[in-house]
Formats: sequence, C-alpha cells, structure tokens
Amino acid sequence: MPSPVEIVRRFRRLRALVIGDAMLDTYVEGSAGRLCTEGPVPVVRKTGEEQVPGGAANAAANVRALGADVALLGVVGADPAGAQLRAALRARDVDDRWLVEDAGARTLHKLRILADGQYVVRLDDGDTYHLSPTSEARLIAHLDQLYPDCDVVFVSDYVYGAVSDGLLARLRALRAARPGVLVVDSKALRRFDGLGATVVTPNREEARLLVEAGSAAGDTAGRPALAEIESVGRRLLGVIDARCAAITLAGDGVLLVERDDAALHLPAHPVQRAHDVGAGDSFAAALALALGAGARAAEAVRIGIEAAGVAVTRPRTVIVHHQELLRRVALGAATPPPVEALATRLAEERAAGRRIVFTNGVFDLLHAGHVEFLRQARALGDVLVVGVNSDRSARRLKGARRPINRERDRLALVAALDAVDHAVLFDEDQPATLIRALRPHLHVKGGDYAGQRLPEAEAVRAVGGEVVILPLVGELSTSRVIERIVALTSGAGR
Repeated sequence: MPSPVEIVRRFRRLRALVIGDAMLDTYVEGSAGRLCTEGPVPVVRKTGEEQVPGGAANAAANVRALGADVALLGVVGADPAGAQLRAALRARDVDDRWLVEDAGARTLHKLRILADGQYVVRLDDGDTYHLSPTSEARLIAHLDQLYPDCDVVFVSDYVYGAVSDGLLARLRALRAARPGVLVVDSKALRRFDGLGATVVTPNREEARLLVEAGSAAGDTAGRPALAEIESVGRRLLGVIDARCAAITLAGDGVLLVERDDAALHLPAHPVQRAHDVGAGDSFAAALALALGAGARAAEAVRIGIEAAGVAVTRPRTVIVHHQELLRRVALGAATPPPVEALATRLAEERAAGRRIVFTNGVFDLLHAGHVEFLRQARALGDVLVVGVNSDRSARRLKGARRPINRERDRLALVAALDAVDHAVLFDEDQPATLIRALRPHLHVKGGDYAGQRLPEAEAVRAVGGEVVILPLVGELSTSRVIERIVALTSGAGR
C-alpha cells in the first residue's frame, strides 16, 4: 500500500466532481462598545467584511486547494449573492461555469455578524427548493458531461434542492455503468440508497435519526458508547447500500464502520479551541480524494481527520491547502520509510524509464535556498530522492549543539516539499551506503562542493551514476541563519 504521504501527493493527479448546495458565507466584523437605545442589543461598528464559498462550494474549494481539479455542480440565483459566490469561487481557482443559474431561485446565503470576535447573529437567506424543469435538465446535462472524466464524486447535500430526485436518478444510472469512488455527506441519506456509495459521512445524531435509534446511554465520561454507535452504523448500512459509514464524533474523531470488517475508532487530535465551521467539508474532501488516490477506507479517514485538524484551528469557513495536509501527514508518520522498500520502489521507476535524482543534507532550518536547490535538482530528472541526516550524524557533522530540529521534523518538512518525491533518513556521515542501495542516475550537490572530492563519488560511479554540481542559490545558509538568530536574541537581551 502507498504511504499516506504518497496518497496525498497523488491528489494532484485527480479530477473530482462536487455536487450539492452551493452557498455564500459572509462575515461582517465589527466592534461593540454600547447597547442600542432601541432595544437590548449591541451596536456593532463595522470594521470589515468577507465573502467566502460555503456548503458544497466550500467543499469544492477544499478539493481544489488540496490539489485536485474540481467541477462544482449546483444552483445559484440571478442575484448579487450569486455573483459574489462566483467571484469567491474564481478567487480560489474553482471553475464556476457548471453552476446553473435559475431565475426563480435565490442564492443560498449565510450572513454572520461578529462583534470583537463573538457571534451576534446569523441571517440565512435564499431558496433553491423549487428548481424549474429547465434548470434540472441543465444540471443533468452537466452531470452527463462531467461524470465520465472524474475520478471522484463528492455529494454535499444540505437538502436545499440542488440534489433533486431527477439528478439522483441519473447519477444512479451513470454509476451502474461506471462505478467509482462516491462520498456522500447528506442530511437525508435514505435518498442515496441504490447508488452504492463508497463512504457516507453522517455525524452521530444524523446516523441515529436515520435508523430511528433514539437516545442512548452515555459512558462514564458522558460520551455515547462506541459500541452503541457501531450498532447504529451497522443498521445504517442495512438501510442504504453504502460500503462504509464514517460516523463523525466531533472532538472524539470518527468511527469507521465497514460492511465486511470490524469497526475502527480513529481519534482526532485535541484542539484547545476548535472552530467547526466548514471543518466537515475539509474532512470529507480529503477523505474522498484519498479514496480516489488508492487509500483504503481507514487510511482515507485518517487523512480526512488530519485535514479537519488543520481546519478547526482557524475561525470562519476555511480551506485546507495541499502543502498543509502533506506536511501534517508527513509529521504524523510513525516511522521513516525503510530503505529496502524505497529501493524496490525506485527499481520499478527505473524499469519504467524514469530518471532518478538523489541529493542529501541535514536540512536543519529549511530556507528558500534549500527549496530552490531542490527544485533545480528535481528538474534534472523524473524522481527526486532526498537523504536526510539523522540526529546522530548531524551532531557528528555540525557539532554538539546541532541539529536545532529533530530528525522526525526535518524529514517531514523535506518530504512535504513539492519538488521532493521521496525523503529517507540515513545515519552515516556520508550517503555512500544509501546511494549503493538506491542506485540513482544523478547525485546532485550544491556549488559549495565545487572542486572538492566527494567521499560518496566512488559509490555514485559504482552504480553507474553521475555527480552534478549546481550553482549556489543566493547567500542563505543554515549556519548564517542560526548566527543571525543568536545575534538578534543576544541584542534583545541587552
């Protein structure tokens, strides 16, 4: 199975279709210093306003930010909110041309007013319940056009009318001919029976309501017992023909219930102050893309939880970017990839005619010079592998006070860079043993090694490789960065 880092990297190869209720989320910020004389409410002096995609539009924005190409299929009205939603989508590189404009609809709009960071009121507006036959026909025509080219379908259904009965009937027919990854996040899951969804993502209350389980006793911590939630999940899978149910439990994570496997509880990372607006979209978007990239259900849920873990740390409706998720997944890896497994993988790449480039370093304080050097190294071939010195070897090379950052963090940051395909830890002072195992076509070093004899050069020649020296990029170096930090800190302390 591919690693979580590899799964997230594959997001950029995917094409996703998001179907559902597109909304505009508006945030009006202000400060409140007094009460209104007309009634016991605060007077909010406006200081700012922001429009962002919400609902299915936020799901599409997350899919795009996570690296996949995305088409958003939904409904808007011919009104200012619709125009603002389109502009917000385009600003986030989401194509708005598949949104159907219905003359009888009003764009779904949630206006939140905040005073000094605290919610004062939320005003909901819009109506897309009663689609005209013409608009529904256009939605179905768009679905027919988009479905054959997509790798993943994600339905974000708030039951506001965009996901009509006619649209669902057509989606059933398309999936009968060409099944694929389908993730459904809906407040009316019974309507999705017969689609063979890969995963449905209700929260625990939605799951209970679906199977009419009623209230259940909590455990000693005041939380619903996982065994009881699993029972709800099993009955849910008896009601609809989904393969899995990922029942979200807010701060307690997710309970994954699969038809043919034991239930699995995947905990969330604790967050001191969680913001949950849109976090479910981030979770489901990353989950859907992970499934499309070849992850098993449990691994896909873990990746979704990592995305939600980024989202809940921020206020308002937010999106999670590919680089953020990649870094988080890399940091969460239990152990570095074994050299033997990487060597096997590279042998397959080599047999496919791809050119393997290798470089190495401590990468203690990652800076722009590192990033540009790695970008240039990657441009010399098809696959870039970076060897990262372990803490022990870094101390031998740089002294007892180095490295500043531990090996796990350094490895994760390098692995999360766009230019890097694989990052691997090594414990020797020089990477000769690693080079002999990985057999790169090119071994790349920076210009500061020009004219020097490389101890690993013999190993490079032994595997039929070539040493390439790239010119130095700028004047940044980790040692100089550390010296500057020390100087600034010392100056502040005087």
